Order: sequence, then C-alpha cells, then structure tokens
Amino acid sequence: MIALRDVTKTYRIGDASLAAISGVDLEIPKGEFVAVMGPSGSGKSTLLFTIGGLLAPTSGDVQVGSKSIYKLTRKERARFIRANMGFVFQSFELLPYLTALENVAVALYLSDVHHSKHQAMANEALERVGLRGRASHRPSQLSGGEQQRVAVARAIVKNPAILLADEPTGNLDQKTGDGVIRFLLELCRNERLTTVLVTHDQSKARLADRMFLMTDGRLKGGDVDE
Repeated sequence: MIALRDVTKTYRIGDASLAAISGVDLEIPKGEFVAVMGPSGSGKSTLLFTIGGLLAPTSGDVQVGSKSIYKLTRKERARFIRANMGFVFQSFELLPYLTALENVAVALYLSDVHHSKHQAMANEALERVGLRGRASHRPSQLSGGEQQRVAVARAIVKNPAILLADEPTGNLDQKTGDGVIRFLLELCRNERLTTVLVTHDQSKARLADRMFLMTDGRLKGGDVDE
C-alpha cells in the first residue's frame, strides 16, 4: 500500500542544509498498523506529511498503491489525496461553531460526493466512531476524547484506504489517549485501513503491528519488541 525508496527531505537554512529525513526505505502492506515514534524534531511528522502527499521529498520515491504520488501533477495529487487518505491531528482541528455532524461533513465539500448525500455519510461516520448520539453537539460540548473521535470520523467519512495520525493523543490524558489508540487499532483491524501513527509515547507505539524509531531523520526498527 505504501512504499518509500531512499526518501530524503532537506531544508535550506541560510547557507546550511538540514536533513529532516535521510535515506528512508519503508514498506507498509494494506491493513497494517504502523507506529513511528521519536522525540520532537526527529523528523517523524515530516515523514508522515511526505507519505500523505503534503510535503515533497528532496529525493527518492513515494508510492501509494500503484502511484508515485510526487510524479503526479499538483491537481492530480490533490485529487488522489482527497480520495485515498484521511488525516488526524493532535489539536483536533474542529470548527468550534459547527456541530459534530457538520464538522464531519466538511470533508465532503471538496469531494465528488453530491451534497444530498453529505448528511447521511457524516451520520454513518459518526456511527462508526460511536458518536451518533452526539451529532448535534458542538466541540465545546464534547470531551477531548469525543472531539478526537469526531476528527477520526471526519478522516474516514470518504472511506479512505490510508489513515495518517500525527500525535492524535497529545492533548489527551493517558486513559483517554489509550482509548483513542485502541479505537484506531480496532478500526484498522475491522476495515483493513492502513494506518500510520506518529507518537512520542512508547506505550502507545507498542500497540501497533510494527514500531519504528525516528532519530535524526533516520528510521530504525520495525518490530514492536525492539
């Protein structure tokens, strides 16, 4: 489902250069739950955004399915990302003046789905995350864990093949965060949703099928027991 070949991302800072990712090779088959952990600044979020088509590598190839996504035109890549990928972020990124249902439906506005189907699809996504009964609530009326589940519902409403989660428990307490990770794992298992989790928390990373360690832009590991 995902294949990275010798991927490097280098930033220029004045006359110097900084390699955020250095020569990363990675293969993730369909339906696998992979965790990438490491300290702040190690390159793990850069890696996630590169997989997600949001940040072009300086060199190397990123394949998702049969597509080398950075060989597509910008419009083709945007269309491919919308159709195949869902994103979950640490800060939830919910619009405070919209209900849970409306926040989920936002993800459909730029899709090819006719507007007449938006509400039904958003309700179905909330049902999948166990929040159908909270559809009319605004973010301020939801707990942190519920807000993150709404964010997950928004990410999966279009039935993507891949879910990319960037520190999704960073704003949650330990118990709630564990619940969110176990929910993502269950979602991956039940729907064969290829999932890449970025986290600094080893206890959460160890729940994955494989765990990688990112240090100074290099990826190591691949076994939850390492």
